[in-house]
Amino acid sequence: MSSLLPYLPQLLVAWGAYLIATASPGPAVLAIIGTSISRGRSSGMALALGVLTGSYIWAMLTAAGLSALIGSYGQALVILKIAGGLYLLWLAFNALRAALRKEPPKDIAENEVAPSLHRLYLKGLGIHLTNPKAIFNWIMLVSLGMPKDAPVGVTAAFIAGCMVLGVAVFTGFALLFSLGAVNRVYRKARRGIEGAMAGFFAFAGLRLLTAKL
Repeated sequence: MSSLLPYLPQLLVAWGAYLIATASPGPAVLAIIGTSISRGRSSGMALALGVLTGSYIWAMLTAAGLSALIGSYGQALVILKIAGGLYLLWLAFNALRAALRKEPPKDIAENEVAPSLHRLYLKGLGIHLTNPKAIFNWIMLVSLGMPKDAPVGVTAAFIAGCMVLGVAVFTGFALLFSLGAVNRVYRKARRGIEGAMAGFFAFAGLRLLTAKL
């Protein structure tokens, strides 16, 4: 524990930056909120766990030296950027289709087959793994929290702290927006919410496809 104390100020800054980044509205956060409202707590939690898995895959790869690999294999990042942009546009299309659909009759809604938890988990994983912004965020965070030649214990503490914060933020969104009161509000404003999500996903996808790395 004493070996971590000299690095604690940098770790606190990095953890604070991670907290702000994860709690800020983005494709992952909006997907968790929308799923929790429309599908319920377990569905929102499944998607949140997929996002968390993707986040910590990038964390481990970045800590292992991903930034150096990016410098050598920049074309792979371009491919990832295109895939991420197209995936966001696909999410936008689905959200728009839901927004244009009138509220189904009650009996149809009850018989509608919801996506499996496994499928929602993979959706969350896909949102995060195909987002180049997540890679650059982790490169920034690692540079803040893990100075050069830092011992392995500092790396473990940094990633563990981010993991705790990520679980709290993403599952917190899933729990909050699956509450009954929030669900009732969603049912009244469903088409507007889905339309707003379609617009955001489309904007994020187009911006990702046209942005320079």
